[in-house]
Amino acid sequence: MKKRLKVFILDDSQEVSKRLVNMLSELDGTEVVGMAENSEEAWRTIRKLQPHAVILDSSLPTVGRIETLLKEIKKLQPETKVIIFSHHSSPRYREKCMDLGADFYFDKATEFEKVPQTITQWAYEYSQTETS
Repeated sequence: MKKRLKVFILDDSQEVSKRLVNMLSELDGTEVVGMAENSEEAWRTIRKLQPHAVILDSSLPTVGRIETLLKEIKKLQPETKVIIFSHHSSPRYREKCMDLGADFYFDKATEFEKVPQTITQWAYEYSQTETS
């Protein structure tokens, strides 16, 4: 049985989440294992499911909570890959998220297509690792 990269999505927009799920479900070697619309719900589910990759919307009303969530994910499972997916195009904010441990930071308006490309690469890399 082929190993599948487990992906979790946190976005307060059902439209964006649905689009991501549709895109990712078409990728070989990936499985969307959960979704949430707020950081508290996301943290409970991430702790339970321990996904290999997480896509976080940093445009949620509680941006500070997203920063905390990112730190907690990396503390729980440092190997978990995290994409910050945002409408904030500020280089300063991008840099801050990367400093907090994000693996990638993509602008929703101009870099949407980079998400499936990145997840595909991670799925391939994951499939090449030894089964634990």
